[in-house]
Amino acid sequence: MQTAKSLQTERVTFLTSRDHKKALDAYASKSGQSVGNVVREATVRYLAQPPSDEEEALALLAEELNEAAPRIQASLDRASSKLQILHEEMDKFLREKGIRK
Repeated sequence: MQTAKSLQTERVTFLTSRDHKKALDAYASKSGQSVGNVVREATVRYLAQPPSDEEEALALLAEELNEAAPRIQASLDRASSKLQILHEEMDKFLREKGIRK
């Protein structure tokens, strides 16, 4: 038996198109349910589904990118430092040759 505390509810509001709302109303009426119950049941079923292969692939890709990000950043930092050194050497060379003041 459910206690009074377990029967407490929360309100969820979402916006949809007029056509979608009409379709929800028609479906609910045809199945003898409220729109709220139709939406509740649909979300329960949706949340119970295992992630699709595409979602799993995206999750794995995101994990790999998160792991690679520090290495990529370190590599970019090294390249930036080398370019700065090269810039300074070229500037010195051009000044010595009188090409740049």
